[in-house]
This record gives sequence, structure tokens and C-alpha cells, in this order.
Amino acid sequence: MARSTGRPAREPGRIKQLLDVFQMTRKADSTLVPWMVLAFLVPLLIGIVLAVLIGGTVLGVVLWIVLGVVAGALAAIIVMNQRAERAAYARMEGQQGAVGAVLRATLRRGWRGSEIPVAVNPRTRDAVYRAVGRPGVVLIAEGPKGRTQRLVDEERRKVARVAPNVPVSVLRVGPDEDSIRLGQINRRLGRLKGKLTRAEVLAVSNRLESLAGGVPVPKGVDPTRTRPVRR
Repeated sequence: MARSTGRPAREPGRIKQLLDVFQMTRKADSTLVPWMVLAFLVPLLIGIVLAVLIGGTVLGVVLWIVLGVVAGALAAIIVMNQRAERAAYARMEGQQGAVGAVLRATLRRGWRGSEIPVAVNPRTRDAVYRAVGRPGVVLIAEGPKGRTQRLVDEERRKVARVAPNVPVSVLRVGPDEDSIRLGQINRRLGRLKGKLTRAEVLAVSNRLESLAGGVPVPKGVDPTRTRPVRR
């Protein structure tokens, strides 16, 4: 009988992680390689031109070229991460529970939210999620406006009852023209102006969490397994 070493499995190294991200993204995005090559070549060519024009000594020429290579490699990785994030959001787009997955994986510091919706339509599985930050309370509706408006109105009333002076904003992720895409959630949250202090954010969040009634996660995206790639 083989003995168990008891050692935890080693996590993949940074290079292995980058290769995995590259392989997965290339399958979903056929233009990934050309964009990465372009991102690498532009800084490299700039480095070569500067080496010829102001390099002076051999050492100076070498340093400018090396700097161009490093900058090109960094630019290529940035492009890969951006397109990997876009591909991850594209895979989740339109799936029930996708907003919860985004909130769990990418919600910025200073915001308090959960992958569990605060309201769900049991028939259509449309849902409303909640995030609390310095701008106040933000309700994020997942589904068509016509089907989620009633859920949003009910949550507005709940917030007004518990925290009457706290601003309430609404974002919609769905098929409507005025809706936003999954990848725009954090950007839109960041544009909202701060109104509360950190202590007030914590107090409001705790009050609202006391209203939680164990709303089930919509079937679709599993927020514990789906994580959009961070930049």
C-alpha cells in the first residue's frame, strides 16, 4: 500500500499559469497571437531606434535593446490579460448567476457585496444583487428590465426602510439598450461619487444583511468555480 506523503499539491508556477491563460484565451480569441506580437514589436522597435540614435556606446545600444525586449514582453502580457478577461466575460454573458460570479471575483476594495442575490424571480430566475460602498447602495439587476423592475422596486423599499437616507443606484445587466455588460460592472461602480464614510458603509451593509432570507443562487454560472481573469 503506497504511503501518503501528506504534502499539499504544489500550485503551478507563474509561467505555467501564464501558459494556461494563453492556451485558454487562444481557443476563444483567434486574434490573440497577432495582438500580442504587435504589442511586443512596438516597444522593441522603439528600443532599437533609440539605441541607434542615442545609444552611443556598445553598452548603451545593448541596454536600449534589452529595455525594448522587456517592455515588449510586459506589453504582450498586458494584452493577453485584457483579452483573457474579455473572453471570460463573453463565456458568462447571458448566463444566470453571472453577476454574482463577477461580484465575488472582482469587486473592488471598499465595496461589500455577495454572489448570492438578494431577490430572485422563481419563475424566470431573474435576480437582483446588492453592493454597498461609499456611493451608497447599488442594486444590480440581472435580466430584462420589464421582468426585473418589480424586484428592483421591492429592494428599493427595503433599503429605504432600513437605511432611509442612503442613496440607492441601479445597474442593469441584460438585453436592454440601456443595460451594461458584465465587464462594465466595476467600471460603473467606480464612476459613482462617494457619499458615505467607511464606517457608514459597514453599518449600512450590516443592517441590510440582517434582511437576508437565504435567497438561492440562480442556476447557471457557479460563482464558486467561475472567476474572471484579474488584470
